[in-house]
Amino acid sequence: MERKTTLGFMLLLLIIFASDVAVKRTEARECSTPSHSFKGVCISDKNCEAVCNTEGFTGGKCEGFRQRCMCTKIC
Repeated sequence: MERKTTLGFMLLLLIIFASDVAVKRTEARECSTPSHSFKGVCISDKNCEAVCNTEGFTGGKCEGFRQRCMCTKIC
């Protein structure tokens, strides 16, 4: 009886660790780069995103002390 309990516990741990690894593999990284065509101080994330979309990126947001427009995409 004790051996069945130990095997069941080991199987449960294996399932938990396997599912955790599968979740981490599906998470995508987001890369960012400064916009080449955005002019001025970045105040609105929506304006930044619109400019970044014209540059071929999937998103954009204002970042940093200098409030620069950073374009983002999935790497």
